[in-house]
Amino acid sequence: MHDLPLENVYQLLEPGPVVLLTTAHEGRRNVMTMSWHMMVEFTPPLVACVVSSADHSFAALRATGECVIAIPAVEMAQQVVGIGNCSGRDVDKFAAFSVTPRDGRAVAAPLIEECFANLECRVVDTQLVQKFNLFVLEVVQAWTDPQQAAPKTIHHHGYGNFIVDGAALSIESKMP
Repeated sequence: MHDLPLENVYQLLEPGPVVLLTTAHEGRRNVMTMSWHMMVEFTPPLVACVVSSADHSFAALRATGECVIAIPAVEMAQQVVGIGNCSGRDVDKFAAFSVTPRDGRAVAAPLIEECFANLECRVVDTQLVQKFNLFVLEVVQAWTDPQQAAPKTIHHHGYGNFIVDGAALSIESKMP
């Protein structure tokens, strides 16, 4: 074994696929790239996510208490990285990166047409926002695009490196 610099630990544990988080506040829509999220409950589906207070989306999420988590396939990787490399304070990211906002059913934040899944969410817990920028969201409406069969997601591996979903493995589970 060799020492691993502590600032590289996140590269080993990055959770889930890279997603896009959308908000709508005071007549302005925004989208940001996010990879720090995890499921915390099955039913109702709860997702914990970190949105930095330095991000333009943070204020909108705090003010409205709602967002959409849009899940892109690997074909959107360049757009996803581009969206993550600029601020919604300065750029209309929907126009700049050719992503199509679409009205949802339960929240004002837009779905993203090009993503294979969209999860409309409401903030249900902010106890750890001040200390860790961690929001707990309840998914209140979920959408999938049947035209995108077997989409492959991307997973951040640090410093511009990503892993793409690979082969599926099925092992019988005894869990209900």
